[in-house]
Amino acid sequence: MPRSQNKVASHKRRKKILKLAKGYWGARSKVFTVAKNHVEKGLVHAYRDRRLKKRTFRRLWIIRINAAARQNGTTYSRLIHALSQKGININRKILSNLALENPSVFSELVVFTKN
Repeated sequence: MPRSQNKVASHKRRKKILKLAKGYWGARSKVFTVAKNHVEKGLVHAYRDRRLKKRTFRRLWIIRINAAARQNGTTYSRLIHALSQKGININRKILSNLALENPSVFSELVVFTKN
């Protein structure tokens, strides 16, 4: 019985890896065995960094809110606590956007929470 190789599937699998390795330097984009290792490593970093990105943006939003809150005579923690006491559910992304693009509206919000 002849040996079965299934060249179509093998070729497709190799093409898929080499397509993902497009733009890599040297053998990393040309040689399948090298490209496979670097694509796997790249996908691991991509998975990890999608989660890190969420943390990084949350930190940025908190820094922006704190800076704007201090300009209005309060701190980040006091502002967030006052918002929760008043029952205002605005997430940090929206708050930081308000602080950056509409400082007057943010100031009104701070004044509302102080009362």
